[in-house]
Order: sequence, then C-alpha cells, then structure tokens
Amino acid sequence: MTLDLFDSGPADCMQERLGEDLVVLRRFARDTAPALMTTVAAVAAQAPLRHMVTPGGHSMSAAMTCAGALGWVTDARGYRYQGCDPETGRPWPVMPEIFAELARQAAAAAGFPNFVPDACLVNRYQPGAKMGLHQDKDEKDLSWPIVSVSLGLPIVFQFGGPKRSDRPQRIVLEHGDVVVWGGSARLHYHGVLTLKAGQHPLTGGFRYNLTFRKAG
Repeated sequence: MTLDLFDSGPADCMQERLGEDLVVLRRFARDTAPALMTTVAAVAAQAPLRHMVTPGGHSMSAAMTCAGALGWVTDARGYRYQGCDPETGRPWPVMPEIFAELARQAAAAAGFPNFVPDACLVNRYQPGAKMGLHQDKDEKDLSWPIVSVSLGLPIVFQFGGPKRSDRPQRIVLEHGDVVVWGGSARLHYHGVLTLKAGQHPLTGGFRYNLTFRKAG
C-alpha cells in the first residue's frame, strides 16, 4: 500500500493504493459533501429512491435512484441500463455538473484521465442494509473505471478478485472517501457489509453512495 498527498480535494486528502488499479482517495469528497447531499435531494425529488427487485424476486436492502443519460435497473427482466425511470416513464434526471466534475477529478487523481460518466447510481443505506459481492459488468466499454463516493455513516467495503471465491480485502470507508478501480481490477467482485446503526451530522442515520460509470 502506498500513501501520497495529491492536489484535488481537502488539504488532508491521502491516496491509498491498495492493489493494482484499486485506489482509495481518503476524504476526497468531504468538503463538497454538503453540496453533494443537496444535489442528491434534488435528484430524488425527480426520481424517488426505491427498493428495486432482483430477477430472483428479492427486494434490495439499499434504496436506489439514478441520474445521467442512463440509469441502472433490475426487475424480473434482468439487470440493465435504460434511459427512462421505469416508475415514472420519464428520463432520469440530468447528470448534475457537481457529480460529473467530482467523478472526473477522482478518476484522474487515481490514474484514469478523461473519465466522463453517463450514469450515477445513488444508493441510500439504512442500518441493516448491505450489498453482496458482485461484478459491475453491464457497461458496454469496460475500459473505463468505476468511481464510488461514500457519504455519511462508515461502512466496510469488500474488494475481492476476478472470482467470487477469491477472499476479499476489507476496507473501512468513511465520510468523503472515494474508491476508484479499473484496468486489471475492473471486473473484480466487490460489495459492502451490513451497515451498523449510528448518526452522522450530515446524513443522520444513513449512508449514501454515489457510483459513477460510463455505461453507454
């Protein structure tokens, strides 16, 4: 693991390179977090957070919505990206500039320049919610990285290998931390353990996750 200071983000930001093409940018989004949460509320006012249902009929424990030209959805038909919110029939909210700029800066700081996301998945976790190990593989071009922003309560992020059976690293993510992975790690399995109860000054009893992708 290497630790380095970098220019973007708060002065006390640190970069942790935890493996080939896996980087944690500590506190990178901390200073912009209040504006990010205001923007999340605006997105959710247009496309409400909801618990999507997997093809197997299980309701996801994290509530989700999307912004950008494409949104990720799951239902009886499977996993996919589409341009319209299935609940409203309207296009997803336009990608907010503050979202796109944060994703671009984080990707560049981690060694992935020129990233322009067209999808932002907004997940809201309440205590007891989790996300099992999975791959992000529904995107058309897997050469672009994933940028994942943590806001609010801390959680344990699991990052494994190319096989589900590979033993994952466990990484505590706190408010404002950003994880970026791509290249050789792009299809590695990842997820988060169950969120523990707590209170955060900005998000109350919740954790929010913004995940940026180039999907189309």
